[in-house]
Amino acid sequence: MLKTLTTLLLAAFVFILIGAGVVYSGLIDVAADRPHSPSLHTLLETVRERSIATRASGIETPDLGDPQLIRSGAGNYDAMCVGCHLAPGMDGTELSQNLYPSPPNLTNPNRTHDPASDFWVIKHGIRSSGMPAWGKSMSDPYIWGLVALLEQLPSLTALEYQTLIATSEGHQHGGGESMPHSGDHPHAGEHAGHAGEQQADVHQLAEPQNTPHVHHHADGSEHSHGDVHD
Repeated sequence: MLKTLTTLLLAAFVFILIGAGVVYSGLIDVAADRPHSPSLHTLLETVRERSIATRASGIETPDLGDPQLIRSGAGNYDAMCVGCHLAPGMDGTELSQNLYPSPPNLTNPNRTHDPASDFWVIKHGIRSSGMPAWGKSMSDPYIWGLVALLEQLPSLTALEYQTLIATSEGHQHGGGESMPHSGDHPHAGEHAGHAGEQQADVHQLAEPQNTPHVHHHADGSEHSHGDVHD
């Protein structure tokens, strides 16, 4: 018995040493453009799905058909989510195409609908996936708004989606956030992170530039004609 136990301990120690050697050698490729092997991918998917299902099992779902809840979710979704998860009529983005694992296209009508799981994922995020834990800055009612929008999203046309955005209050979840509706800036539907830059550029172009015109003479002297906008 003692010999067997000693053999098992030595085998475990050797296994740990080999594992540590592999880790510190850098042999494991963590590049996002090199996908996991099929077996590892299946394992990780199973771990993720079972982890979420277990933690979401006790969550009670409110009425997700409330129009105001859906509009609230639409404004936040357009500001926070379209860059990865897309919107009706929207092509893939640099983020949606280049992240690994690839973010799910939430406009897909074949997507499995599980509101409790969606709520848990939005609130807590998923490690090493690019999915943030929005619950750190967003209270539960606004998260449920996003879930309510997700229930409607696959059946919406691009026009219906944009109408929802136009009637929403934009990016707001209790912290004084403000984001223009997607129809208010020149590239509606693109990743919302660029919206502030685009709007700032428009304002800069619209503002008068009060720069005096300086006239240079052949003898090297110069004089100003004053404000060009006078």
